[in-house]
Amino acid sequence: MANFHLSHRIVLAPMSRMRSYNFIAQPHAILYYTQRTTKGGFLISEGSGISETAQEGHMDKRTGRSMEAIVRAVHEKGGVFFCQLWHAGKRDQTDEHNRFTVEEISQVIDDFRMAAKNAIEAGFDGVEIHAANGYLLDQFLKDHVNNRTDEYGGTLENRCRFPLKIIKVVAQEIGSHRVGIRLSPYDNECRDSNPDLLGLYMAEALNKYNILYCHVMQPSMITQSEKQETERSLLPMRKAFKGTFMVAGGYDRTGGNEVLRRGEADLVAFGRCSWPTRIYQGDLSLIRLLIITIEAHFVPMIL
Repeated sequence: MANFHLSHRIVLAPMSRMRSYNFIAQPHAILYYTQRTTKGGFLISEGSGISETAQEGHMDKRTGRSMEAIVRAVHEKGGVFFCQLWHAGKRDQTDEHNRFTVEEISQVIDDFRMAAKNAIEAGFDGVEIHAANGYLLDQFLKDHVNNRTDEYGGTLENRCRFPLKIIKVVAQEIGSHRVGIRLSPYDNECRDSNPDLLGLYMAEALNKYNILYCHVMQPSMITQSEKQETERSLLPMRKAFKGTFMVAGGYDRTGGNEVLRRGEADLVAFGRCSWPTRIYQGDLSLIRLLIITIEAHFVPMIL
């Protein structure tokens, strides 16, 4: 995966930071992450807000300092660790989260840039831009939600403009080889009339910025927790995108094997929020069972 050399194709998926204080990671997170770290394994942290308008505990220098020991512990075990960055948008139902002005959009773009810089200074290997699951950037992408009439609404190109501007400035700030993005074109919580076209457009547009990976929720996941059978496939997106292609959403061992066998992904992410939010010990044992070390010439599967 560009500068990163992984030993297997299983990724710890980003989840929610609820076992924390004001969304700031606590020392027990060292144990949480190191339990889930393998040499050459890839982990993505829970979403960190990009500013005070996004959530408490955003990725400023203070939050970065709280993560330094955690990141260091993951690196000591040989893991590759990315920080997911997000803005909740209207899913955070407060008075501050109404329609954004063009000036406010420019500020959010810069907030993503600064948060990415702080994440790298905290020791993370890179960042994942969260543009999925009904949060702010996803709200701009989807035509059933975005009813703007300016340069950020209407046409598909306009609706994709905001997240792509963020990708551009973040890649310029920390390097494109340290940037990934998460998308969910088929999510019904924030719907689009033509998710196939939306996903393909984004996959092709992202190539311009030469980012590291594209992380996509599978089409059968119509919400973050609800799954239904579908004939739709991520293969067109996977073929269009030139970097590493990661999938997530309700996979088990069989499903993970199958999506790799069909050539629809390079990596498969596992992890589901629960109350209290964690991967239970039983799930941890499953992940240990799934981990395999591979030779460079071998096309690995999740066994």
